[in-house]
Amino acid sequence: MSLINYLTRIEFGEGEISRLPTFLAELGVKRPLIATDRGLVATGVVARILDLVPDAVVFDGTPANPTEEAVMEAHAVYLGGDCDGIVGIGGGSSLDLAKAVRILTGHPAPLGQYAAVNGGVKLIHNRICPLIAVPTTSGTGSEVGRAAVIITADGRKLGLLSPYNLPTIALCDPELTYGLPPKLTAATGMDAISHCLETYMAPAFNPPAEAIALHGLDCGLSAIEKATADGTDKVARRDMMVCALEGAMAFQKGLGAVHALTHPLGAIRSLNLHHGTLNAVLMPEVLRFNRPVIGGKWDVLAARMGGEPDGVIAALNQRIGMPSGLAEMGVTEAMMEEVSHAALKDHCHATNPRLATQEDYLEILRRSA
Repeated sequence: MSLINYLTRIEFGEGEISRLPTFLAELGVKRPLIATDRGLVATGVVARILDLVPDAVVFDGTPANPTEEAVMEAHAVYLGGDCDGIVGIGGGSSLDLAKAVRILTGHPAPLGQYAAVNGGVKLIHNRICPLIAVPTTSGTGSEVGRAAVIITADGRKLGLLSPYNLPTIALCDPELTYGLPPKLTAATGMDAISHCLETYMAPAFNPPAEAIALHGLDCGLSAIEKATADGTDKVARRDMMVCALEGAMAFQKGLGAVHALTHPLGAIRSLNLHHGTLNAVLMPEVLRFNRPVIGGKWDVLAARMGGEPDGVIAALNQRIGMPSGLAEMGVTEAMMEEVSHAALKDHCHATNPRLATQEDYLEILRRSA
């Protein structure tokens, strides 16, 4: 049996952020919590939102890898501000935090019980507040995804998954990404591209998801270098946002070994590594690992990408300034050993086309060093 559905409402286009008050009114939200981070506040984007929605309450304490502690703080602000809805604005971290706060508007803490690996999918219901997700990067696609990835109180980076986690509205305005710095454009863009690759390779039967993933891959590969070199390139920015949301729309097909590894890597507090950068560094080795079992899909990717997929990604990483490997990012052999065990417990482990062992994961990490 295959579940195939695309129920996300997406409002897409340059300047669409100006319609935020209309969408909030449509949802009956009068006093939203704005879930964001301090970096976005510094850019002036949050001030622009407050001009549109002056009664909103702001939580700007989202960390680079959102934690249960930060979610609880934001939920306290939601309750203290007498809020009746949430606007998540920012990159994937802010949007995932917004989703987790939304869960707490209808469910008791702690968050770990709602993680997919803990059987939490069935515990999440739809008696939660409205959420509008506004991405300001083109990476995670969290605005159209069912997961909130959070470092829970026990230190694990876990996915809280449910169809009820889908934002009520995904408000996608490419203009909000025009000022994104080159390094962040590259890292978030590789995140989106990795989603398209992993969902396409995942073994579940879902032809629409595969078609969407391939279109997203085309958009991402054609646009990422242009967007990185010129942040004002409107077509490139639009296509990167399309890549991000289509990669996430295909998530229902499953991700794989890249994410099974990057989730525990991202949970290493002493490093606080960027998720998209990790995906970029690990993708070539995971492609090589999967090649023996994905059959004709390798040839499809090679034809669309203009060369052997692993080599194309490795060369692209180099051109856009991704790190040369995990060692450059501070990942040690001891950390790799721990991550290789944790990856077996990640919700993305089971949907990789070639089921990895702990030794396989360790070898992928070592080869990516």
